[in-house]
This record gives sequence, structure tokens and C-alpha cells, in this order.
Amino acid sequence: MTESVAVHPLVSPWGRFGLYSFFIDAPEPAIVDTGIATSPAEGMVPALEAIGRRIEDVRWILLTHGHIDHIGGAYALWELTGRRAQVVIHEGDAPLLRSRRAHVDEYLSGRAHYLHDPDGEAKLTAATAAVISGEMEPTLLVRGGETISLGGDVTVSVHSIPGHTPGSVAYVIDGQNGVFVGDAVQVHGAANGFPGFVDPAGYRSSLRYISDELRPRHLYLGHPYRRADGTPYGVELDAVQAREALQESLAIEARVNNAACGCLAAGLQETDSPYSPFARVAEDLGYAGDPGLEPSPFFTTLHGYSTSLDHLIDDEETSTHG
Repeated sequence: MTESVAVHPLVSPWGRFGLYSFFIDAPEPAIVDTGIATSPAEGMVPALEAIGRRIEDVRWILLTHGHIDHIGGAYALWELTGRRAQVVIHEGDAPLLRSRRAHVDEYLSGRAHYLHDPDGEAKLTAATAAVISGEMEPTLLVRGGETISLGGDVTVSVHSIPGHTPGSVAYVIDGQNGVFVGDAVQVHGAANGFPGFVDPAGYRSSLRYISDELRPRHLYLGHPYRRADGTPYGVELDAVQAREALQESLAIEARVNNAACGCLAAGLQETDSPYSPFARVAEDLGYAGDPGLEPSPFFTTLHGYSTSLDHLIDDEETSTHG
């Protein structure tokens, strides 16, 4: 039976928004997600000092996925631990830890098709240089199914929950069902007001897995995602709030799915709309947010549905002609 351990949110400044990491106060302390390059020194160090802990004592850096606001501070944090901390990430997102360029390539292969920003590549290249503290090789690659010992009787189990990214994972403190999911539970999204995921089927399946199998007693989110009325959840949800957020996330995905399928069935058409070629989806959902505000979840998500449909068509043609 895992002994009970305290979890402390660590908030780091970033423009108008805070970035959230979590400190697991185990015999071998862990930090879940790292914010950006400045987060360890500007956010984590003073937050840990306030609770009588030292960043030098952190022994595990657990990354829920590879986006820059979650892995950007990994190298800097690793340095502050004297390079003694173990850095953990799913193999599917490991390229984003190893290479700044991988973030640019991800942009170019997805949402860049719809944003039509001639400076988009240069902007993202500059952003990765500014907010990713260093390229690095992870200490431990996971796939899901692993158990990590944080010393004493404290263990964390790793669960693959693809959807938001291919390599998104949940870390579960065994015995107390504290579940860290990063950005895998989107509800209505964050500042953009739209849920972001690259794999709709994976996202849907992962939400059900978290709800039915992991059953969080405490759910720790990467950002204060929003309800339908725009009010944000906190980043620490109790069991009741967790069930509500998961159910609402599934309901929203179903609505987006229906709208996307209708749009794709009618055929994509370029228009003057800022939501082009998915203007019909925005209209059906009553979405009036800025689709170009990075990380552009509207286009990221709709590209995911479009790609999924292309794969289904390819599979059907292979089955028919094979």
C-alpha cells in the first residue's frame, strides 16, 4: 500500500498566464511537467523554498507530453538538480524533447496548412529557441504500463492516454489515485475556448479510460480548463469535479465530432472566413474564438478529424481493392 504523499502545485509566470507544474513530496521527490525555460528558476525554486524543499533534491522529472509549455523547462530543471534527476517521457513525444525543430515540423504538418502565415515558421522557430531551455535525451522512455518507484512505499504508475498528443501519459500515485494528465482532459479548452487534440479517436478513448479505469480521486490538470460558461476549473480537481470534467469533455468531443463529420462529408471549401475551410464547424458549434491564436486548437483539432477521415478512406479502399 502506497503511503500518502502531498502534492503541491508550482505556478510559474508566463505573460498573462501562469504555467502549472506539480511537486510530489515523496522520498525521491518528483516534479510533473516543467513549464518553459524560465519556470524552474523563477517559479519552482521560490515555491519549493516556501514549503521547505529544495530543487536540488528533485530526483524525478515526469513529463506528461511534449508541448513546449510542459517540456520547455526540462533541461533547466535537470541542470538545477545537478543532472541527477531522471527525465521521463513517452516514446511518442520524445522527439519534442530531443529537438526544437520537431516542434516546427509539427506545426508545418498540421495547423500551418490553415493559418497561411508566411512568417509562421520563423515565429515558431524563434519561440522554441526562447522557451525551450535545451535539447536533451530522456533518461527513461515509457510506453505505458510501467511503475516508477519514488522511494519508500511510493510508486507511480504510467498510463498511455494518447489524443492530445501521440505520447500523452497519465501518472498515477498508486494507492491514493492522484492522477496527473497534463492537457489530456480539455473540457472546453483554455484561453482559446476550443479543445485541442490531434487524434480524435484516441482522445475519446483516453477520456473513457481515465474515467472508467483510473477513476481519479484527485485530478491534476495542466491548465485551468473551462466549463461551458467560460469559468475555469482549477488545476486540482476532487473526485466529483473530475467526473464532471471528464463527462463534459466527452460531450464536447461528441459535438465537435458531429460538426466535423458534417463539414467533411460536404467537402472542404476555401472561403474568406478565418475558420476556412472549417467555417461550417465554427457555425454549427457557435464558436467565435480566434482560430489563429497559438497553439490554434481549432485548426489542430479539425485537422485531426480530417486526417482521421483520410485514414478511414484509405483503409476502406485497401480493403476493397486488396
